[in-house]
Amino acid sequence: MAKCFSFAATQDSCYRYSFTRAGLKSSTTDLGDGTIMHCWIPKRHNPSRPTLLLIHGFGANAMWQFNGLIPQFMPRFNVYVPDLLFFGESYTTRAERSESFQAQCVMSLMEAQKVTKMDVFGLSYGGFVAYSMAAQFKERVRRVALGCAGVCFEEKDVGEGGVFKVVTSIEEAAKVLIPQTPEKARQLVRLSFYKPPPSMPSCFLQDFIEVMCTEFRQEKEELIQALHKDRKMSDLPKITQPTLIIWGEHDQVFPLELAHRLERHISDNAELVIIKNVGHALNAERPKELYKHLKSFFIDNHPLSKQARHGNGTKSD
Repeated sequence: MAKCFSFAATQDSCYRYSFTRAGLKSSTTDLGDGTIMHCWIPKRHNPSRPTLLLIHGFGANAMWQFNGLIPQFMPRFNVYVPDLLFFGESYTTRAERSESFQAQCVMSLMEAQKVTKMDVFGLSYGGFVAYSMAAQFKERVRRVALGCAGVCFEEKDVGEGGVFKVVTSIEEAAKVLIPQTPEKARQLVRLSFYKPPPSMPSCFLQDFIEVMCTEFRQEKEELIQALHKDRKMSDLPKITQPTLIIWGEHDQVFPLELAHRLERHISDNAELVIIKNVGHALNAERPKELYKHLKSFFIDNHPLSKQARHGNGTKSD
């Protein structure tokens, strides 16, 4: 019997309606060379407002990850929400899989929209892309916020003796981040949430997998492999923009050690905020706390002051 109802597809339609109602519209841009970028853009770009770019991580498309933030930021920013390559409606026929190439494609998309300067918030994998944008396009990226983005991890961190205690190989990481069975989806939720939902019926998880995790599966695995291969701190540029680093105290995807490592790497331009009693999925588990810190940084122009931090160099909530 054919399946007549999909929870994931219905939820996706609800998010699409929510984005449209908030004042965004769906836009697709052909960058040439076989690369198509999809983005939610303002129905009317207000030149008197700054631009805020929200870059999603692994999982579902951008709507699922930023739906809670859109109504908060729309009154003050021109908000742009792209789907990264191989998520949502974005794809390329080119062979590049690095976060550097993703960053170049996002910036080309913004150029096509005639946006010259922007603030950027990147969540998890999106933080890798946001960091690369800040490094490559110093004059165009004003401020950067990074949510649980382990850009400072090295290839040697994965495996025996590394900082990753739960997932110990890049192959296992790919199986969890791109789940193909309900059990792998449960494992992803348990890794991402400090307090995971008590019940996760297999029928809902399988439906989500079929709608969100089957397309571009091989390409997404290659994105993960590209993050890991030959990754060394010595190759990571030091960005100079004011940078907010937000991390969950109990993050099991990118352990907290990587947050401190990143703060030390960026040094004086970075502020680290550690949110207590939360895991990797800040946007889903503690959206109000996440927005509070993003508002302080992007809207209230909270100064990056060493004196404002606690004794260990972090600000904790």
